[in-house]
Amino acid sequence: QVRLVEYGGGLVQPGGSLRLSCAASGIIDSRYPMAWYRQVPGQQRELVATVSTGGTVNYVDSLKGRFTIARDNAKNMVYLQMNSLKPEDTAVYYCKAYSGGLGYWGQGTQVTVSS
Repeated sequence: QVRLVEYGGGLVQPGGSLRLSCAASGIIDSRYPMAWYRQVPGQQRELVATVSTGGTVNYVDSLKGRFTIARDNAKNMVYLQMNSLKPEDTAVYYCKAYSGGLGYWGQGTQVTVSS
């Protein structure tokens, strides 16, 4: 059984930073990347960034330079450092991991960017 728990969200002013963490328990499939997604109410969940077991990272073009994803394989953790936050970054952020070829989601953590 895989369980993902995200934390680190909160309220931050525009221009501020937050670091999200995701703790994964269970057997994580190293063939697949771990990822962060985000979702605004009424909209589809969208990919933010992925990181492979070997450390290869990919970002949505619009977020390059502001967000940084990292992974600690030994601890089964994935992180998302978010800088220069904008109001449009407000969303629930989810991490995703795979086990046995199946994708698993955490419960999400709310990020609100507002003055």
